[in-house]
Amino acid sequence: MNRNGRSRCSEIRTLIKKSLVDQALEQLRKRINNGVWRVGQRLPTEPELAQELGISRNTVREAMRVLAFSGLIEIRQGDGSYLRAVADPLDMLQALSQCSLEQARETRQILEVEAVGLAALRRTDEDLQDLKQALQASSGHFHGDLESYIACDLVFHQRLVDAAHNPTLSQLYRYFSSVVGAQLRQTLTQAPRRQDVFDLHQHLLDAIEQGDPERAKKLSRQLINES
Repeated sequence: MNRNGRSRCSEIRTLIKKSLVDQALEQLRKRINNGVWRVGQRLPTEPELAQELGISRNTVREAMRVLAFSGLIEIRQGDGSYLRAVADPLDMLQALSQCSLEQARETRQILEVEAVGLAALRRTDEDLQDLKQALQASSGHFHGDLESYIACDLVFHQRLVDAAHNPTLSQLYRYFSSVVGAQLRQTLTQAPRRQDVFDLHQHLLDAIEQGDPERAKKLSRQLINES
């Protein structure tokens, strides 16, 4: 067989392998969605799953690696695999990628505003220092490159949420930050950057430093609406 023939055979084998892994993933995800396994439960071994699904151990192993990468399972070396979550973060990311500008604002109102209120009550001196550093970095890029400014602004907003000291909120906002970035990129491209809008960041930080949750939430809401 010539080189082209060997290359074509290799491509076919790769396609078949990918197809088998996809089928295995579909079956495993179906079991997770149907509640066959509970969160924290040890999953069947690779040989057991291979026999149950009627596929090879290698295919099961590849499928399990994909599930581990997506955060659904945890593979513990020498101990086995455990169900970590029942919702696939990749599905969440796909939904976020289809989020409209108005939906992004609504979600920020629900998620970020409430987190800011908690931050005003729970922030530490270290949180304040981190927020001041982030705002200073953001200020340095306000009149410069848009992408650099957005990157710094996202750090400031993530630290706002982190100051609420609720790990769940922080993790949700990390997933959502790509949507916030897309929203800022769209609005700031269409209209010039306004100093009065940026100044709201400082007023918001002042409210958090003073421990005033209602004022902080009001400023956060205003900032989201005007961004």
